[in-house]
Amino acid sequence: MTVERNVLLSGNMQKSAELFAKACKVIPGGVTAHIKYFDPHPIMMEKGNGSKLYDVDGNEYIDYLLCYGALILGHGHRQVFEAVTKQMVESGTTIFGTPHKLETTMAEKLIELYPGIEMVRYTNSGLEATLLAIRTAVAYTGKQKIAKFEGHHHGGYDQVLVSVNPDIDKAGESSAPKAVGESRGLPDYYLENTIVLPFNDLTATEKILRDHAHELAGVILEPIQGGFIPADQDFMTGLRKVTEELNIVLIFDEVKTGFRLSIGGAQEVYGVKPDITALGKVLGGGFPVGAIGGKKEILMISSARGGRDILTVGASNSGKQAPLYHSGTYNGHPTILAAGLATIHVLEQMGTMDTLFANTQLLRKQLEEVYKFHGLPMQTIGMGSIFNIILSEGEVKNYRDMRKVNTNLRKQIDYELLRLGIYTKPLNRYSMSVVHTKEDIERTAAAHDEAIKRVKNK
Repeated sequence: MTVERNVLLSGNMQKSAELFAKACKVIPGGVTAHIKYFDPHPIMMEKGNGSKLYDVDGNEYIDYLLCYGALILGHGHRQVFEAVTKQMVESGTTIFGTPHKLETTMAEKLIELYPGIEMVRYTNSGLEATLLAIRTAVAYTGKQKIAKFEGHHHGGYDQVLVSVNPDIDKAGESSAPKAVGESRGLPDYYLENTIVLPFNDLTATEKILRDHAHELAGVILEPIQGGFIPADQDFMTGLRKVTEELNIVLIFDEVKTGFRLSIGGAQEVYGVKPDITALGKVLGGGFPVGAIGGKKEILMISSARGGRDILTVGASNSGKQAPLYHSGTYNGHPTILAAGLATIHVLEQMGTMDTLFANTQLLRKQLEEVYKFHGLPMQTIGMGSIFNIILSEGEVKNYRDMRKVNTNLRKQIDYELLRLGIYTKPLNRYSMSVVHTKEDIERTAAAHDEAIKRVKNK
């Protein structure tokens, strides 16, 4: 199939464009997840190695997307490969479909690392983890509504596809945001039963929580909005205090921040213990995974022991209360937990996290110097091993602050960076890995310098 040059991202990406056109014939929109698409076509990758990606046209990229942060050890890390191979060879299978020892081993490790985790249940994605966390909060409190923060993303299901990227004209006052649906097909029920909160505004948030305390089961948030806008310490401390007082379950969605701000996530950094924590991404070492952890008294409501078997729910001869139902054929997949444990083992080695954070700061510093040299207002915002580039000197504390930032120039620079071999989806945050080198950082800074020059000369 021939693809016209004017629809190519770059002249040396012909095969990517052709494969995308082919995909569009059998996959709606040509991609299996909306986040994978960008105009005029996404880049089709073929191989990965360390900090690098290689597309179907043979172009090399320094990868800062890292599967949206999941690959903290980079592509094809030897210890992850070895752990996965060992698990399959020694057990003789990829999965048992029964309990196995790695489930307990990983749970013990998460309890050791995360201050707010006393017990653990596994899911197959971060999306499933946040979904289970919300169901658990509703079951535990007996209340029906959930509060989430404007601009926070917790997965692609009905209950949280509310006010993630709302049109400000429809979103109400900043101190009292309205619930705005993010997709076709959302039942009105979820808009009516989701309370939207203003991130990093403790006074307004507390007022809303007090007004709705009688009907709110839980509050869910990203401690670092979008993986790069940190919560203020006073905000986090105050939120924990008021949710405890009002008997509202506090849920940290640490899918993006788990292992990336510290080995114990955002809760370790902030010194705040949530009631429930949702994890994913890094936890799987490059495989699909999710988990929730939290207080024993809360998670025990999902225990199958003492509850009725799901097949006998409704049976008149059982006087026991049914547990919160949670199941999944692939939950606690042994191959995935082996990969995750190997990843954690690497991160726990002396100096690994310190070096990762130091290299992240070095990249941020060099990028800020490049933009300053060109006279462009720019700041890097983030924490730990994740950050984003904001072409503004104004304070960015929440979704509405980001809406004031002109992203057009950033997008132009990002497209030039793709042509120069620096990969992240345009406008996305940067995630660092333990295998990014000083040479990678220097090449990246140089590429930004060249990209800015090209944009200025257009």
